[in-house]
Amino acid sequence: MPSATSPVLPVAQERLALLGERLRGARKRQRVSAVAAAEAAGISRVTLHRIERGEPTVAMGAWMAAASVLGLAFDLPDANTADEPIALPTAIRLADYPQLKKLAWQLHGVDEISPSEALTLYERNWRHVERAALSEREAALVALLSRELGGGRLLV
Repeated sequence: MPSATSPVLPVAQERLALLGERLRGARKRQRVSAVAAAEAAGISRVTLHRIERGEPTVAMGAWMAAASVLGLAFDLPDANTADEPIALPTAIRLADYPQLKKLAWQLHGVDEISPSEALTLYERNWRHVERAALSEREAALVALLSRELGGGRLLV
């Protein structure tokens, strides 16, 4: 009889889903079929599909193989280095954040918006955000806005 799987925190499940979407997005941008990527990684097509859905029961080695085949890498920050907290900017340039710029399509002649306006745009239009296309910088901005202005969570 197989052992029971450990419960997965909702935050971890969301992160896995986001990682899976990013892997799938990278594979699609490179125009690599799921079969070819799976074969190159030495995993089954079904396992690759489970990775792209963010299933937590897939072995970490399979995740690493799928990422490396696509030229991607997972990295963990060094716990011994103290990162300085990032300050909330007073104004956010739309040109620096492509997904935010798409969400602000109706703001003609506006180059910068306030952090609260940015958070409102993200929250109200999150369903239109291509999460797989979010750059690390833009994902960090969303996390910072939600932490500093949204009480630690994005209300979507």
